Amino acid sequence: MPGPYHVPQGGLPPQTQLLTGRAVFTDAYAVIPAGTMSDIVTSRLPFWEGARFWVLARPMSGFAETFSHSIAELAAGGGSDRPELDSRAQAVIFVVAGMLRLTIDGTAHEMGAGGYAYIPAGADWTLWNAGQEAASFHWVRKAYEDVEGLDRPGAFVTSDAEVQPQPMPDTEGKWATTRFADPDDLRHDMHVNIVTFEPGAVIPFLETHVMEHGLYVLEGKAVYRLNRDWVEVEAGDFMWLRAFCPQACYAGGPGRFRYLLYKDVNRHMSLR
Repeated sequence: MPGPYHVPQGGLPPQTQLLTGRAVFTDAYAVIPAGTMSDIVTSRLPFWEGARFWVLARPMSGFAETFSHSIAELAAGGGSDRPELDSRAQAVIFVVAGMLRLTIDGTAHEMGAGGYAYIPAGADWTLWNAGQEAASFHWVRKAYEDVEGLDRPGAFVTSDAEVQPQPMPDTEGKWATTRFADPDDLRHDMHVNIVTFEPGAVIPFLETHVMEHGLYVLEGKAVYRLNRDWVEVEAGDFMWLRAFCPQACYAGGPGRFRYLLYKDVNRHMSLR
């Protein structure tokens, strides 16, 4: 049976489909709808076998500055013994379908849907499909910012099911965040969390803050305020928010609304 997380299916829309869509790209935010993730927009990467990637964000002028975010599809037997070519890059892997075997510095981990792994910069790691069906996972990367006097964080592997969501104050649990890294651990310079809204829950004001955001909708639908616009989003959509972009949310239901959230944290602002 399908799991709770949206998985891109690829393919191509029919020639009879209207061209009208919800894709938006502005200086303050972008919306990349699930329907744009067709076969013709996938990427291949060196030293990966049986793999294709939908690249949702990459550092570039006028867009994401601090991170890249890809969704990978691994065929049975697919994977890589050399997945990362940049020694500065730390990573989060979040599995949405299938079974993966992740090895970090010689320690192997089996990860099913909902599995979450943090991989430090410079780690020696491999990743292979451990099942007979296609597997799919999110891969979020950021160049680690070392700070004199702070060690780099270590690798860890957990899952969505193992981490208790923390409710936001004064929301009666209707708005909660699954925090995989300890927010008080200043060794981490990025957080990749899951945010959950129950039907009817809201972000009740326009948040405006220094963190850059990448949001991938795992489940449900909502109306999101991005800068001056209200946009409808649903499972499989990706949103990028520039630092200080005003944001708010209304989750209308009927089911809960969940997204995978990237943000850069815990570092002095660069003056360069």
